[in-house]
Amino acid sequence: MNLGSVMEPVSIVIPVFNEEKNITNLFREIKSVCEENRYVYEIILTDDGSTDKTFEVAQSLAPVKIIRFRRNFGQTAALDAGIKQAQYPLIITMDGDGQNDPHDIPKLIQFLKEHNLDVVSGWRQKRKDSLFKRFVSRTANFLKGFLIQDGIHDSGCSLKVYKKECFRQIDLYGEMHRFVPAILRIKGFRVGEIVVNHRPRKYGKTKYNWRRTFKGFIDMISVWFWNKYAVRPLHLLGGMGLLSIALGFATFLYALHLYLMLGKIGHTAWPILSAFLVLTGILLFVLGLVADMLSKSYYANTRDKPYNIQEVFERADSSR
Repeated sequence: MNLGSVMEPVSIVIPVFNEEKNITNLFREIKSVCEENRYVYEIILTDDGSTDKTFEVAQSLAPVKIIRFRRNFGQTAALDAGIKQAQYPLIITMDGDGQNDPHDIPKLIQFLKEHNLDVVSGWRQKRKDSLFKRFVSRTANFLKGFLIQDGIHDSGCSLKVYKKECFRQIDLYGEMHRFVPAILRIKGFRVGEIVVNHRPRKYGKTKYNWRRTFKGFIDMISVWFWNKYAVRPLHLLGGMGLLSIALGFATFLYALHLYLMLGKIGHTAWPILSAFLVLTGILLFVLGLVADMLSKSYYANTRDKPYNIQEVFERADSSR
């Protein structure tokens, strides 16, 4: 069904790492979907330091823009680089392994427009992944729902559509690509979700491992902190400091009570604990003040990028 009855300008951003056997078929599918729906489109591939022939294969495709990293910087950096190169008002992101179905792109766009949203995230209800990968994903989504509560069932799904304005003031780093909808919701953007198709991987091996899972969990904590305390870290650290100081005074009063009742407290640790809690509280409060100043400085500073682009290759489609 042709859902794109008008010429919809879209930028399709795909990070790839050692996907030489998958990229051609995926590219042809995307191109077919775009032309069938009469989109004005660009396809941006970010070669994340591939060690196989991914870059050479990608150069034979058209129309395409290829961003080539000097080494592997990770999927989040690859997405960030591609998004910053995008020129059209709608940005589609998807994986380069062929598991995301390009035929879902029109559905994502239509859902975004019909519901006046800024972001629509795919939800892989029927995943074609290993049992371990599904277990890790569901555990991560459960923790995310508890900490962040962004209303997204499948934050790990790369198939998403964004309005370009979502990224005017956002840099992606670490493993933050999973939490972009959460970050955007924090900033007031409207986020939705629809069920999408998920296909088994035909060639190559998954790039996910326990290291990425661990990094993703750390970034989840970062997003939680950013949501709650980014502009007011003093509320967290200062609050913890005041609590520690209060506990320190409480233990001091208990130690004083022991001294008045027993006449000595030399064989107890209460005085040491009291001093430790008070000093820790003061330190936390000072750290909160410093973090508060750093937070304000962060918003005023220029932005840096955690990656290095070797070259940008672009080839026009001679048949268009």
